[in-house]
Amino acid sequence: MKVLMVLTSHDQLGDTGRKTGFWLEELAAPYYTFRQAGAEIVLASPKGGQPPLDPKSNEPAFQTELTRRFESDPEATAQLAATVRLDSISEADFDTVFYPGGHGPLWDLAEDRDSISLIESFIAAGKPVALVCHAPGVLRHVRSEDGRPLVEGRRVTGFANTEEEAVGLTQVVPFLVEDELKAKGGQYSKGADWSSYVVSDGLLITGQNPGSSAAAAERLLEQLAGDAGA
Repeated sequence: MKVLMVLTSHDQLGDTGRKTGFWLEELAAPYYTFRQAGAEIVLASPKGGQPPLDPKSNEPAFQTELTRRFESDPEATAQLAATVRLDSISEADFDTVFYPGGHGPLWDLAEDRDSISLIESFIAAGKPVALVCHAPGVLRHVRSEDGRPLVEGRRVTGFANTEEEAVGLTQVVPFLVEDELKAKGGQYSKGADWSSYVVSDGLLITGQNPGSSAAAAERLLEQLAGDAGA
């Protein structure tokens, strides 16, 4: 089993002068879920190399056992420092793809033609796609084979407006994930703020927030196992 994980290369939090990037828990928790399942993992980003870490995600309040494990894991940190350029990736080489969030993807991956085409190719090939927290916003320009928005008519979740409001970035982000999913015809639902909440609809798996990332990865593995047994 070969899993692609796609990270942001964007490090500026709008015009605030603050840094952003990917959210560490949303990489670390799925990373070790996939590793435990024996998967080969490839990390990619639009620019390649070391992707920017949202510094807030590494503050003590947001650290977990798995984020600390990742940061002290030489193999994992070396892999992170050398992500593959997204434009060199082919869907044919992977069984599935997982998108961690953080605010960064709202600026680059949401508008990235390589990312958009990649997700479309995974879906067209019958391979599941999972995205958590802000990463479901990356689906805003992704289309089904019939040309309609991929999320149209599908059950989806993602970072809630109330969660964005709680972190004080409603007026900073280029768009709100919840609003965008609804605008594209998605059947959006959410759990309690900051609780684990994952939704599956066909090949599409979405998680609401950082705490949903491990469960989204587990759901993805279950789907792959079901497909293999079919």
